[in-house]
Amino acid sequence: MSTIVRLMAVALLTTALGCESNGHGMIHGHGHGHGHGPGHGREDAERPAEVVTLFSASTELFVEYPALVAGQESAFAAHLTWLSDFKPVPSGRVSVVLAGADGSEQRFEVNEPVVPGIFRPVARPEVAGKFSLAIELDVVDTSDRHDLGQVTVYPSVHDAIHAAKEGNAGELSEIAFLKEQQWQTDFATAPAQEQVLRASLVANGVLRPRRDGEVRVSTPAPGRLVTSGERFPWTGMEVERDQVIVEIAPQLAGDTDFASLELAVSQAQLSLDHAERELKRLEDLYKEGAVPAKRRIEAQHQEATARAELAAAESRLAQYHGTQRATGGEAAGRIAVRSPIAGTVVQVSATPGAFLEEGEELFYVVDLDRLWLEVQIPEAEIGRVRSTTGAWFEVEGFDRRFQVDVEAGGRVVSLGGVVHSRRRTVPLVLELANPARALRVGMFARVHVLTGESRGAIAVPIAAIVDEHGRDVVYVQTGGESFERRFVKLGIRDGAYVEVLQGLDAGDRVVTDGAYLIRLSAASTSLPVHGHAH
Repeated sequence: MSTIVRLMAVALLTTALGCESNGHGMIHGHGHGHGHGPGHGREDAERPAEVVTLFSASTELFVEYPALVAGQESAFAAHLTWLSDFKPVPSGRVSVVLAGADGSEQRFEVNEPVVPGIFRPVARPEVAGKFSLAIELDVVDTSDRHDLGQVTVYPSVHDAIHAAKEGNAGELSEIAFLKEQQWQTDFATAPAQEQVLRASLVANGVLRPRRDGEVRVSTPAPGRLVTSGERFPWTGMEVERDQVIVEIAPQLAGDTDFASLELAVSQAQLSLDHAERELKRLEDLYKEGAVPAKRRIEAQHQEATARAELAAAESRLAQYHGTQRATGGEAAGRIAVRSPIAGTVVQVSATPGAFLEEGEELFYVVDLDRLWLEVQIPEAEIGRVRSTTGAWFEVEGFDRRFQVDVEAGGRVVSLGGVVHSRRRTVPLVLELANPARALRVGMFARVHVLTGESRGAIAVPIAAIVDEHGRDVVYVQTGGESFERRFVKLGIRDGAYVEVLQGLDAGDRVVTDGAYLIRLSAASTSLPVHGHAH
């Protein structure tokens, strides 16, 4: 069921049940016709209602109850909402506590709600006078308390009605959005608060690999591509520095193969052995004067030639082996292709068994743990970013915002020294960590570059701002079920918060999730003004 359909269903339900209520502000208000408690004639039917909305660290209390009269029952409708998820408190004991100045205390309790979130304790004060009123919540592992301040217990209903008429300041223009509607939709509020915001300028950026964090691995020699392990490398494969990724079976000239090279070495070695023995024999004969010097010189030349031929044959064989014999355990006659850096294979440009020429690209490896964010700073704004300490940015596909925080491991790499001739921008390069490797190389970003300026301001979550025909609007909670549209003037934005220059005071509570539904509630004539399924 969609959110709007649920909203209309709740509206029809609460209208059908037809239990009246009035939300007259965040602290106290008065109303008539609630019909709480047993009937006591016309005067009791006109007994004024008290309405209070309070927030603790963990819950919101929205409570309605008729004015307290000595000896008579007053049924409380206490709506309790968890602030962690803005859903109703489903169970627990709720107590209404009346405390006198002399330390005496009267408690009126219920052990469960009539429906999730709504508790109906009934108070029957013993005597008239001034008392401190509190509502306590006790669940299995949590207790909470809301102090409603000092209240009057009147001697009679007539006295309560008379006091309400004297204090009634009139109705407020409000938008009704009932607790039952809030609980069944995505809804949340947050207070406007004083906080320090950092000024920034907005520019476009792109995520790139670090200069020493990327490498395009190419084939070092012509040959056939073969796998090094059980599987051919794939996109997303993690590699270590100097890890063998694949191997090349190199191409040899003519009909030469590995066996021919080894044979050539063996033949050259035999020729050298023969030349050395012949040289030794002739030298012995030369000493005895049995052979001329010319024969000795020819033997020395043959020995040197054989030695050179052996060296050449071994060199050709060593080129074919590559580094295999040094590392051990790898296939003879193949060239190992290694990754110069640790990272992730983000692109595979070859297939196993393919014949490649020297220099052809095989793989693109990138270190995704840390990336560079290259931001194009307009020429007119260069002076503002000379002392930048970082940035925050947004990319498509992510609801969250990402930070480049110098204190959290980010850094400013460089600010370009040349203005681009056409774009009239200079690149600002920032480095950031990439936890869980969520960000991808090549992503475009909307970057807010911090200028180094900051100031204290009243701020609200950016999610609270609604664009209504080009004007910025927030919906302020004036009571548990009452809201007010406010036009606001905004200032600097810092991450998830935005400065409010006009329209709000510190402590005003704004709707951060569900503002659109409040707007529908204000515009629709089919939604109930008030009503509760109590």
